[in-house]
Amino acid sequence: MLIWSAMIGLSAILLSHTDLVAAASSPANFLDDAWEEHARESVSIPLPPEYAIARDGSVKLRICFNWSCARRQIITFTPDDIALLKRQMAVCPGTSLHDRLQHVRIGIWQMELLAQKYQPLLANDLPINDYEAAIAGRTDCVDNASNSTTYLHILRDLGELAGWKVSSPRVRSRFDLTAVHWTAVIIDMETGLFWSVDSWYRPNGHLPMVMPLRSWINKKKGWEPPFQDINAVPHSIEELCNTQPLGSTLAPGAGVFQ
Repeated sequence: MLIWSAMIGLSAILLSHTDLVAAASSPANFLDDAWEEHARESVSIPLPPEYAIARDGSVKLRICFNWSCARRQIITFTPDDIALLKRQMAVCPGTSLHDRLQHVRIGIWQMELLAQKYQPLLANDLPINDYEAAIAGRTDCVDNASNSTTYLHILRDLGELAGWKVSSPRVRSRFDLTAVHWTAVIIDMETGLFWSVDSWYRPNGHLPMVMPLRSWINKKKGWEPPFQDINAVPHSIEELCNTQPLGSTLAPGAGVFQ
């Protein structure tokens, strides 16, 4: 994160005694749309998820952006949106660790594209925080950890996170104003290993970086060995996965990355 955004909530950071952020879904009638107008103050830690899945399959959720969740918005994904999300994720059905990680990456990518569909300003987002101080739609690590954690909770409740448990966001370099950084986190239920799911390194609507949380805390880079293969950005979804379903029915170009 940039220095100024880290300083926004310095007092809150210093008073915090845990790296965990509470994460729980909201009741079906959780937020009035007018709530956005009363919640524009920046925060120093990721917001807990706020979402509801309706009987018709639509999903109402809160997203945030403009650095440190300075702007928050309630959007709704339609049943057709969710059906498309599931078709994209079904292209990577394998049970190996590699394929399960790609399944998660595809889910976050698709969720970010859906959020961008309803809030086009997110298309302005740039990787990291370089050159975007005045850009509407920009996201920092607090925005990304907040949104990604919400997306992961929704994916879990949709039955799309087999083998994974969603944890709370984690922070590294908490007391270093030039380096404090947050990430979303999942737990591999087979091994108990915690994994970072970090969307900050790439613009909104792209595949996130994943790696063991301990490596993330040690500031390893997802695009360098030994993690470059699990964080590949090939031409299409099919190239991500070691195992694909028979008779994939994606429309031509539907699984091509931007």
